[in-house]
Amino acid sequence: MQDLRLSLVQGITRWHDPAGNRAYYGDLIAPLAGQTDLVILPETFTSGFSNDAIDRAEGMDGETVAWIRAQARKLDAAVTGSVQLRTGEGVFNRLLWATPDGELHSYDKRHLFRYANEHKRYAAGRERLTVEWKGWRINPQVCYDLRFPVFCRNRYDVERPGQLDFDLQIFVANWPAARAHAWRTLLRARAIENLCFVAAVNRAGTDGNNLDYSGDSAVIDFLGQPQVELGPGEGVTTTTISADALATYRERFPAMLDADRFELA
Repeated sequence: MQDLRLSLVQGITRWHDPAGNRAYYGDLIAPLAGQTDLVILPETFTSGFSNDAIDRAEGMDGETVAWIRAQARKLDAAVTGSVQLRTGEGVFNRLLWATPDGELHSYDKRHLFRYANEHKRYAAGRERLTVEWKGWRINPQVCYDLRFPVFCRNRYDVERPGQLDFDLQIFVANWPAARAHAWRTLLRARAIENLCFVAAVNRAGTDGNNLDYSGDSAVIDFLGQPQVELGPGEGVTTTTISADALATYRERFPAMLDADRFELA
């Protein structure tokens, strides 16, 4: 592993405007070309978090998938964020992971937000995703997943001595300001219990449902300490996470050796 440069892109997503959001986020990330290794966009960055946007969900052959792959090539970096995407099995809140070499991976949000009836209109994913990038093993998750520590759990693989499932956990979100304390607290908990870095990007502004978002995007280290934090409003920041610091901490404090063994159903 080498040190990894992360860019958090906390934007004010336009409501139900995929073309406008692609242009908006494209302008925000354009200065990052050659300056970062990983660009993280919010959840549902082309529409905002809306059940009504389902009617205009694109397919995997649509403009947004093509756009995120093009951004990865332009920036020479991995680019990730979630959008509503339609397949033969329904519409998913799908996180896309694009790399400059043309690879594309996806993760479908497992935990659908019942409080907002997301579970009534969207299909739930089953499998979590781990990708490798620049020597890092990375586990991306979507918003409400943050509240479910078993699904988020970093497991120690006895067949790969000394290795955990992942080194960095990512959360992309539309997490309202009313529950900001829970957002900040749970991010720190996931980093501490999983012996990993956590990078989290939330949107900012007010959406079409008149919900306010306080941003609070952050990179949290394995001790639960914020390495960088964004406040409210639009913001883009880049920080570097240390491979050596993570490896040293895990060697000195190998709590994973005492963890419970389990498999996800």
